[in-house]
Amino acid sequence: MRRRTTARRPDWQAKVEELGLVFGTPARAADGTARPYWDEGVHYEFSLDEVLSLEADVELLHSMCLDAVDHVVTTERYKDFGIPEWVWPHIAESWKRHDPHLYGRFDLRYDGTGPAKLLEYNADTPTSLLEAAVVQWHWLTDCHEGDDQWNSIHEKLVERWSEISEQLATNEVHFTWSSADVTGEDNLTAAYLQETAAEAGMDTVGLPIEEIGWDSLLERFVDLEEAPMNSVVKIYPWEWMVDDEFGKHAIKTLPATQWVEPLWKMLLSNKALLAILWEMHPGHPNLLPTFLDQPGLLTEYVRKPRLGREGNNIAVVAPGWETETGGVYGEEGYVYQAFDPLPEFDGMRPALGAWVVGDSSAGLGIRETAGLITDDGAAFIPHRIPATS
Repeated sequence: MRRRTTARRPDWQAKVEELGLVFGTPARAADGTARPYWDEGVHYEFSLDEVLSLEADVELLHSMCLDAVDHVVTTERYKDFGIPEWVWPHIAESWKRHDPHLYGRFDLRYDGTGPAKLLEYNADTPTSLLEAAVVQWHWLTDCHEGDDQWNSIHEKLVERWSEISEQLATNEVHFTWSSADVTGEDNLTAAYLQETAAEAGMDTVGLPIEEIGWDSLLERFVDLEEAPMNSVVKIYPWEWMVDDEFGKHAIKTLPATQWVEPLWKMLLSNKALLAILWEMHPGHPNLLPTFLDQPGLLTEYVRKPRLGREGNNIAVVAPGWETETGGVYGEEGYVYQAFDPLPEFDGMRPALGAWVVGDSSAGLGIRETAGLITDDGAAFIPHRIPATS
């Protein structure tokens, strides 16, 4: 694993916008100055052996996570996740029905010298998808013809839609995002997923989640055409949904209205999962020691809110490394994960985002920051596998 500096394509902005990457708040360089969110002025190189090792780690971690969901459902440990009690039986039903799931993203610490370490699993509303699936692939073919990339995300998403289409109520799928997301990233992700479903032969409709209607007479969701919504992809977290009347309707109408990602994914997108995994697999080489509500025997740790996003409300407690971010999370409680700083390359720290589609590893996206915490100041960096590796 190496960080390389190269010249950007002269027309790189037009090229990435043409592929749909039209959002992007500026990222921050090591000296604090602005840099492009999509930054092809640098990239990471991996050997084929490294990628094969990472693929194996990801598939094992995903399998362990599914086992953890089964454990939580069987032992009814929902309280550890801070989930409202009225939702518990519905999660169990969703899991036992095998409600179909589409994709997720593991965030990993990796430096090329040992196994990848799980930092968290973005299993409900993962973003940075278009960048990983499409934009970096075009960069590779433009700039490094003949080299490879860990990237079959697009093909696997199309295949996955074909696999789960029989489990969906109709061939029509609605794709929703929140118009409250001012960056446009959620809209972009929903639009790209809609494109993959259309490629698989699904009929698709896109609309903001705020524009979904509720037909109180027939007790069903309807779109702007008053048509029933039977299968809905949402870029909107379940923990927000269950806090309002909309979410109560969503859960009450399961499984007549199906949601992707399914309700059981609430357990995977919650950082309590990290502590459950450590309990089930103490000492596992792909895990960091993690505990619920207190640091246990850890003297150096990262305190993470169970439902935190974008690096908010995280505290690093370690001599000489102390840092803390603000935000609106934490009321739901924290987990305490052993401190293992992201590796440093040229003053920047990459976090690997390893994608899972269905139950298979599918590709890699990298975000890097100058600081210890990968936040909304991170830049997306492409990668390649040199043909000689």
